[in-house]
Amino acid sequence: MTPRTYLFVPGNRPERFAKALASGADMVVLDLEDAVAAATKSEARDAIARWSSEAADTDRARVLVRINDTLSDDFAADLQLLGHARISGVMLPKAESAAQVREVRAALPQARVFALIESAAGVANARDVAGTDGVERLVFGTLDYALDLDLDIADNADGLVHAAGVLAIASRLAGLPAPVAGVTPQIDDERRLLADLAWSRRHGFGAKLCIHPRQVAPIHAAFMPDAQAIDWARRVLAAEAASPGAAQLDGRMIDRPVVLQAQRTLQRSRT
Repeated sequence: MTPRTYLFVPGNRPERFAKALASGADMVVLDLEDAVAAATKSEARDAIARWSSEAADTDRARVLVRINDTLSDDFAADLQLLGHARISGVMLPKAESAAQVREVRAALPQARVFALIESAAGVANARDVAGTDGVERLVFGTLDYALDLDLDIADNADGLVHAAGVLAIASRLAGLPAPVAGVTPQIDDERRLLADLAWSRRHGFGAKLCIHPRQVAPIHAAFMPDAQAIDWARRVLAAEAASPGAAQLDGRMIDRPVVLQAQRTLQRSRT
């Protein structure tokens, strides 16, 4: 199953690692970047190294580490940590070029890179980044992108539309899963969380970053088709089976894209 949720945990809070893995999130992102102050980044690396030395392989497989960007003084130390910790999932912030991805892969040949696009340059080069060997998924850093372009997205996401479309199309052309939507900072506002998720789904995204465990379950529930959608999908497939290639349902012709959508809906209902 393609992950739907990526839950951030500060890398210097090891007491939260197990709780994050038990939260139901599909993936957990141990953060060495924004959530960790400069003075404690070394401490955070040590905490991740200790956790990894004791973790089960199944837990390591569900973990990414958001490293510091390629221009940071901590970049080399972060890569060294991942090499020793046997963690292959790397979230690369401020991803703006294929060269940055190749730099990560030169140090970590088995790295699965989640390229965090969060600037105008990143959006402009998204197709090149997405097509680089080792990139597993694009991630939209909406807050930093808005800062880069001086956008006010507090109540209106219109300024994100172009970038969202670019990331969705770049992902599709590169054969990647649908990109990951940015965070919803309002931890206790489920209505806003679900509205943000619905917006991202309309623009071609297939997952979402989370900053608190309580955001995970509502997102998973929202990804599940409702009873009406499941009933429609079953009726479409039944009509197609009864009259292949010439089926009608509710007075409308059923062509192949409709059949494929019905199959996808039922597949999602079983996840």
